[in-house]
Amino acid sequence: MAVAIYMDVHIPRAITVGLRLRGVDVITAQEDNSANLADQELLERATALRRVLFTFDDDLLIEATKRQVQGNPFTGLIYAYPSRVSIGSCIRDIEIIAKAAELDDIANRVEFLPL
Repeated sequence: MAVAIYMDVHIPRAITVGLRLRGVDVITAQEDNSANLADQELLERATALRRVLFTFDDDLLIEATKRQVQGNPFTGLIYAYPSRVSIGSCIRDIEIIAKAAELDDIANRVEFLPL
């Protein structure tokens, strides 16, 4: 089963559109009426929907690390530093994760882009 992706509010629309054109199941925080959630709540929302959260937000790295240390489960986080990765490489790498991984493969982990 493919991994579904949840986009943080900071992610450019071009990445979402590019992934959808490649058949990746993507929902944005804006579409989910969750654009104003705090980082902890956003990660909880993605987990409740069984989606891996993609973000450029450094604070979510802190939240994910805290959960790992405390043994508090989450569905996974994909992180990219925006000035170090292109839109095209984000699309390509997230497509690989979404189509090749299982949710259990990425659960409670942080994946950094580029791969």
